[in-house]
Amino acid sequence: MKCAVMQPTYFPWIGYFDLIDSVDKFVFLNDVKLVKGSWHTRNRIKTAQGQVYLSIPIQRTSNAEQTNINEAFVSSTAPWRTKHLKTIEQSYTKSKYKNDVLPFIRKLLDIDTNYLADVTINIVREITNRLGIETQFLLSSDLEGISGSKDVLVANIVKAISCDEYVSPYSAGEYIERGAPGGAFASGNIRLSYQNYVHPTYHQLHGPFCSHMAILDLLFNEGFTRALSIIRQGHRPEFDYLQYRENHQLSCATE
Repeated sequence: MKCAVMQPTYFPWIGYFDLIDSVDKFVFLNDVKLVKGSWHTRNRIKTAQGQVYLSIPIQRTSNAEQTNINEAFVSSTAPWRTKHLKTIEQSYTKSKYKNDVLPFIRKLLDIDTNYLADVTINIVREITNRLGIETQFLLSSDLEGISGSKDVLVANIVKAISCDEYVSPYSAGEYIERGAPGGAFASGNIRLSYQNYVHPTYHQLHGPFCSHMAILDLLFNEGFTRALSIIRQGHRPEFDYLQYRENHQLSCATE
């Protein structure tokens, strides 16, 4: 059984959905520290004026530096939902699929909650369902007795959900492979591989193609029907951890 574990992000890029599509179970890592200014709270779209960030304002607390993602409140005073919808509508007013996508996005942002994780996780779940991806979703906060940090934490989550294969985002190899080859996964008899995704191009408004936009860009420009096939165009067979180390010229000896 193959799984992936990722923090919930705001309207993720299409590679995030490729990762979901590649596994049997996907765990939202929602009970780890919220990183200010990260993809946890923002993403970008392409406009006639260039790339624009859509950022969710977080309510300040006395212990903000220790706030977990699932504990964070969105600001109750800033009208960010209205602003985001206005920016999205203006940016994609000439898109072919505006009439299909905009009501769907409006409904996603109209969710009755002030918890950041409820907003972002609901967005990912609903888009995944609309695309026709059938991966099972789980929350790390629902798992009991999980401890550790970084790759140890994730490896323990993989075991807790009865999986024996883990697909990691490629960038996570920087810390997983820092010590022994394959990190806590190899030592825990979990098959480790790294996502291998080549961003596809698609029809896009406002000049030359820009990759790694929020999935909103794909949906407005290509519609729900074509979106999943375009996402899958970028999928490549995963690298195993030894291939990853070879690509990065890392020694297979413990560092």
